[in-house]
Amino acid sequence: MLVYDGIVFSLQRAGGISVLFTEILSRLPATGYELVGFRHSPPPALVESTYTFQSPRVLERYRRARVNGRCDLFHSTYYRLPEIGRCKVVTTVYDFVYERFAPVHRRVVHSAQKRKAIEGADILICISESTRRDMVDFVGPAHAARAVVVPLGVSEEFRAIPHTDILPQVLFVGARSGYKNFRALVDALAGLPDLNLVCVGGGPFTADETDLLQRRIPLRYRSLGYVSTGELNLQYNQSLCLVYPSLYEGFGIPILEAMRAGCPVIAVNRSSIPEVAGDAALLLENGHPEEIRSAIQRLMVSQNRQELVAKGMTQAAKFSWHETYRQTLAVYEALSGKAVV
Repeated sequence: MLVYDGIVFSLQRAGGISVLFTEILSRLPATGYELVGFRHSPPPALVESTYTFQSPRVLERYRRARVNGRCDLFHSTYYRLPEIGRCKVVTTVYDFVYERFAPVHRRVVHSAQKRKAIEGADILICISESTRRDMVDFVGPAHAARAVVVPLGVSEEFRAIPHTDILPQVLFVGARSGYKNFRALVDALAGLPDLNLVCVGGGPFTADETDLLQRRIPLRYRSLGYVSTGELNLQYNQSLCLVYPSLYEGFGIPILEAMRAGCPVIAVNRSSIPEVAGDAALLLENGHPEEIRSAIQRLMVSQNRQELVAKGMTQAAKFSWHETYRQTLAVYEALSGKAVV
């Protein structure tokens, strides 16, 4: 039996990891796996018959997962190992954000759990070559031989909507703190008075963010909060561009979403970004406000924008959740020595 530890669905409201496992599980036949979770009902889009609820223990996320004796292959959604030792174990490694940016007390706890999960796994899935390199740097080269890179995908629900008017707005998607480099975008837009800023996800603006926005781009910003896939697709279609100025990513799904929707992308040439974006985005050296402003101005020329849109469509077509699923299944089967489904 293939058993998934669904702890991540209790840890985040939305995010790339939840999307990854929802996409994988939704493609598996209902008889092929069990998802163990800590909410009374399964995540949306997943089959109830495959779901087993467990009452969460104190500090559940940091403890070994409880699995039944039928477990042959175990895959945690977020850095846990099973209590019983006879399961084959797959661990997915996403990024090393904590190791690079988190305060010491948070970094120590998270890194210790991640290291145990990596060391206890029979095989490791890294979501990008950049993450694999970081794993070697932070955890050690001994694990490289057990690591395979399986890139993430992008939903087919993101698509260009014909005859959509491009609004004078720039889109920012996701969390905004620290290494996400949000302030640089705000400062860039301060010198572009005809453009507005639309933010999706990331929660409400903090007091500090509101103060920054009011000082730098007053009355030219809004937050849509968490939106449906359809609404996000519309925002991509209506925006001059997506600015994704993050200084570090394990992958960067919004880059592909925007490209599929016909929205050109400005990003920083760091970590996994060049793997995902290829030559189909305007990649900046440092992500400074002046660089961002110059790149946005370049896309205000219609021909430049259309050339990047075409490149983006071609690049995004190289990634799909079906291919992520296929490669993940191949990992399972290589490890177990038999067909999983």
